[in-house]
Amino acid sequence: MSDEPREHRLRRLSMRANRRGIKEMDIILGRYAGARLAMMDAGALDLFDALLSENDHDLYQWVTGQSAPPGHYAPLVADIAQVACSGK
Repeated sequence: MSDEPREHRLRRLSMRANRRGIKEMDIILGRYAGARLAMMDAGALDLFDALLSENDHDLYQWVTGQSAPPGHYAPLVADIAQVACSGK
């Protein structure tokens, strides 16, 4: 999707973050998308896009600390958890 305009990509990712399989992840990822998407560079958007393809139950366990995320997602998941808890 390298030819996708940034504006479209941000809208698509925001939509995917806000419309998950479970309500808890709608809230967590939707809040994160609202707080961080506009500031992300292409690499960070790629990683967030990949994260959104993961299973919601796994994501919930990673964000809440019930299980460890895969190493490549660890910094992103930590930031999502921080935003979810602080609202920033």
